Amino acid sequence: MKRIIINGANGYVASNFINELLKHNYEIVALVRGNESASAENRVIQALNHINNGDNPSLDNLEIVNYSLLEKNFGLTGDLLQEIFSTDVDYFHFAASLKYDQKSKDELLAVNVGGVENSVNLFSAFASADSRFFFVGTAYSCGKTKEIFEEKFYPDQDISAFRNYYEWSKRMAENVVKQHIDNNGLNGHVVRLSQVAGDNRTGITKTDYGIFDFSKRVYKLARRHPESKVRAKISPIGTQNLIPINVAVGYLLQTTNNQSVPRIMNFVANEPVKNSYIINSLKKLMPLDIVPVPELEHSQMNSLERLMAVGMSFTGNYTNIDIQFDTSQRDEVMTPADDCMDEPTVYRMLDYFIENSFKNNRTREKIPMENQ
Repeated sequence: MKRIIINGANGYVASNFINELLKHNYEIVALVRGNESASAENRVIQALNHINNGDNPSLDNLEIVNYSLLEKNFGLTGDLLQEIFSTDVDYFHFAASLKYDQKSKDELLAVNVGGVENSVNLFSAFASADSRFFFVGTAYSCGKTKEIFEEKFYPDQDISAFRNYYEWSKRMAENVVKQHIDNNGLNGHVVRLSQVAGDNRTGITKTDYGIFDFSKRVYKLARRHPESKVRAKISPIGTQNLIPINVAVGYLLQTTNNQSVPRIMNFVANEPVKNSYIINSLKKLMPLDIVPVPELEHSQMNSLERLMAVGMSFTGNYTNIDIQFDTSQRDEVMTPADDCMDEPTVYRMLDYFIENSFKNNRTREKIPMENQ
């Protein structure tokens, strides 16, 4: 069975991918950095336990390696690396900093750009000619473009072309891969994920990123100020592209099974989620009346609305957009997936997330979606 190497293996998408690979008996090498609170092994096992509620698949095919992303050869010995790369592999680079503000610029450049460069260099030094390198990026490396974001490389641009420094760094990282493809013959590919949500079949949601982090902040506000009316700078007709975790993992699994895949694929949902779905669901799940006012200025906000705006410091950049993504290359090689993210599905995910983030702390009886 093919060997899959994954760095940043304890992250949400990476750990779900590992979980599925284990079920299909792949041989997996998980590269994770241990820290003072948990070893590399413990961090991966904890991530898998979180996904499976402690009922993990067999871990016999899983090797966990403590590594350092920014050190030469990841701080690993040549003998170990030769063993890891002793057969043809698919190598997935997930490792990234998810920070986004200007004060994190240096960290984002080091981790998201320099880390990819270091990863490619190691892969090029040790991997066989038939091995493949996959950089897992973001569909929001599109920046502020108003055009359909195609499955192709785009040139580096100034920060003004992006909503935040995270997007900017991921665009540059894509071009690190491109340079190695063009100049060094790297067998490299870019996979762009949109915002990854929960499982659209079950509603189980175990990420606190994006709209889920926002919902957590809104819930805390609702607990302190129940039954308040709060305006938010959100366009109800704007959209978020949320791809269910099971669909994202399914595409990644298909990628490993396909011998020939495009250089770039946009792993995004076919239909984006309307902001109104999110707002309506949150209003039904907590005692807070959220009123979307897209033209709302900070100077017009009351104290509660300013607190809401603070909670939107990241997601607020995505509340008034409607980006269109090209998936023609993806669709040529991927079996279609049911990526439905309609309003009932969004409600189930937010319900699960809030219920499990604040157990025994709900302030309003939930109204079943089908009764509304």
